[in-house]
Order: sequence, then structure tokens, then C-alpha cells
Amino acid sequence: MRCSHRWWWRVSNTNPQTPLKTFAKPGLSPGFVLLIAPSGSYRIPPYLEAAKSLGVDLLVVSNSEHSLVPQIAQGIAVDFDDLTLAREKILDAITGLNIHCVLATDDVCVGLSSQIAQQLNLPQNKPEAARLTHRKDLAREALQLAGCNTPEYQVIELIHTSDLSTSINYPVVIKPLSLSASRGVIRANDAAEFVRACTRIDSILENAGQSGFERHHVLVEAYLDGPEFAVEGIIVAGTFHLLTIFDKPEPLVGPFFEETYYLTPSQLEDSQKQELIKEVSRCCHAYDLTHGPVHAEARITRTGVVLLELAARTIGGQCGQLIEFSTQQKLEELVILGMCGIEPELPSRVESAGVLMIPVTKSGLLKRVEGLTAALQVEFIKDIEIHIQEGYELIPLPEGSSYLGFIFAQAPSYKQTYAALKTAYGKLLFVTQPTWNIERQTG
Repeated sequence: MRCSHRWWWRVSNTNPQTPLKTFAKPGLSPGFVLLIAPSGSYRIPPYLEAAKSLGVDLLVVSNSEHSLVPQIAQGIAVDFDDLTLAREKILDAITGLNIHCVLATDDVCVGLSSQIAQQLNLPQNKPEAARLTHRKDLAREALQLAGCNTPEYQVIELIHTSDLSTSINYPVVIKPLSLSASRGVIRANDAAEFVRACTRIDSILENAGQSGFERHHVLVEAYLDGPEFAVEGIIVAGTFHLLTIFDKPEPLVGPFFEETYYLTPSQLEDSQKQELIKEVSRCCHAYDLTHGPVHAEARITRTGVVLLELAARTIGGQCGQLIEFSTQQKLEELVILGMCGIEPELPSRVESAGVLMIPVTKSGLLKRVEGLTAALQVEFIKDIEIHIQEGYELIPLPEGSSYLGFIFAQAPSYKQTYAALKTAYGKLLFVTQPTWNIERQTG
């Protein structure tokens, strides 16, 4: 889930427990990595550092008219709402340049990235495949057609919400077709909850600026019980390569599905890991994804692994740092190399690392954050980042779309990592004040 604000606090330990190791990096010829990113994306600086480390230049395409980060003086400003004009402007600006690969940081950029790469004859997913990664209804159709393990589902139109019903047995999960990061995803246990959830999602879609089919339809799925996992990988020339599996130790049972803890390496048995990887790879094939990073969310149920979401990008937010903490290699470097056809080489043994995506639990204006120093002093805590500025409004799920920030930990063991995150979070206090909506009374 990506925070919309460009500002953040970051508090770091100056003596991390594990020093960063250095690995020989494959050489790339002089050229450019074309990075397409929304204005304010905090994925830009890590990609800038990765490109510099690999000896290539980074050219950023964004919807910002100003310098995107202090290290970048120039970029290509486009309007993501007009993809035809954006595509023409980008292609004109890069004429004559040696472009190694085209990358997208966020879901909103994946389609445009695919189109540009296709025009340049660079390895990339087809635009049709990229579209499946942000249309949940079309994705379910593709998975079902390919014989993947899918839940019972249906698409319903949000008209006369008080009369809506579903033929799927309760409990069910109702999902917007194209919103990301669990925004608008609600579990309903009976008919009354179903109607209330659909009414609420209808309002969320309106406020989110959705239009067309996505504005007036939602996906309804049978609720799946079982532990949930995230799988990070990269496809190089049609072959899926695992980077890591993240455990989600906190049960995600609803009514909303805000993610909190990610820990690696996974504590799954080897047979379960292989089953998970095999199903994610099979789903990538069903989507016709052939090249580039993959972030998947799946559950292991009594009937096997079931894919929940599949994105043609890396993990969101700052969570990519977990790859570096556990493998001692930067995620962005692995992605650039993979996009250039170089398969990842990971160490045989990885370190334990974890992150807490700090949830927004209460509405209101953020006044201050207390306990940062005490939280940072917890053993094995590496970083704490607060991504919402004082005075900004906090909006919980399902309406909200941002985390408060991130807590990172690295310890000798999985249990110690998990405990450090919990302890540090317990020391933080987010002080808020109510927001007041004052409407003028007429009479």
C-alpha cells in the first residue's frame, strides 16, 4: 500500500546487527533504465541508487512537473490520464537513447510501461497481461480458464444496493475491481452485512474517482480460510524465479483485510513452499506474464493454494528493504538485472527480517507520534519510518489507502524478529484529534 504523501520521518539505528555484504555485479553497457512512477513515489530514490550501482542512468517518467528527487534535475512529465499522449511524448523524448529496460513502480504505471517496452521491442509483458493484474474480475476468468484453483465468484452491478444479493454461500468477500492494497475489500457473513458492505463500497468507488465498468461493478468471492503469504519473484524470459516468501503471521479474517506483519524466511515446510511457488508460477502463466517482477498474495486452504492477487511489479511501499535485509542484495538491482535478462543469484542461506506496516486504527488528524526513541531502542529494530505528517487526516480501511509508516527488524531468529516488531509497536502512541465536518444550516 503506497502512502500518498512525499514527506516522512525516518529514524535509523546506526549500528545494524548485520553489515551489508558486497557481491560482484554483472556489468551492463552504458544506457538508460526508463522508470515510470507516480509523482511522490518513494520507490524512485532506491531505483536511482540501484542504477548508479550498476553503471547505468535512470530516466524518470512521472506526472510531476518538477524535479522528482533532489538527485534528478530532469525527467519526462506526462499525464497518466491520457495514455495515448503520454506514450507519444515518452517515445519522442527517448529517441536515439539506448534504453535497457522499462520499469513501473506502481499499478497505475504498469500498462503504460508495457506499451512503451513493446514499442521499443524490449522484453516485457503484453499490455493485455498487464491489464489482468489490476482487473480482479478478468483475472479470475483467466485463472479459471487455465484450471487454476479459484474460489467461487461472481460479478454484480451496484444498482439499487438495498436489493442486492449473491448466490454464493456466506461468508463472502466483496472487492472493488481495480482498487489496490485492500481498499474497499469487505467480508460479509450474511445478507444484511452484504447489503451494507455493497453500499459502503459504492461510496468508496465514487470517492476514489472510478469510472466506467469498474465504478459500477464489484467482485464477490467465497471467503477462504487459511494462512496468507506474499511471494516475491521475477520472471526472466518466461521462467519464474523466487526471491522470497513472506509469512503473514497475523490472521486476516476480516471484516477488513489490512496487512501488518511480513516476515522472512518463511516457516512453511519445504513441500508447502514448493506447492506455493508452483501455483504462483502457474498463475503467472495463466496471466501470460513473461518478463519482469511479480508480487503475489495467496492463501493455503484445505483445498490447496489459492491466488488472491498478482501484480506485475515489486512489493509496495518500503517493504522491498526486507529483500536486502535477508539476502544482502538490493531488490531494485535484482529487478533491473532481471529486466535485462540476467537471472538472480541468491545466497543459499538468508537472514531473518521483518516489517510491520503500521496500521491506521483510528480516524482523526494526526497531532504527534510519541515513543519513537523508546521503540528504536528495542533490540533488533533497524528502522522506523513515519510516512504521514502531523496535521494530516488518518483514514482507516476500508476507505483509507495509506499506512502510518513502517517498522523494520532483523534478528538472529524468526521469533526474535517478530517479537521485536511487536514490542516496538507497543511503545508507539499516535495522538489524534477528531475531524469536524461543519455544514452550513439553512432554513
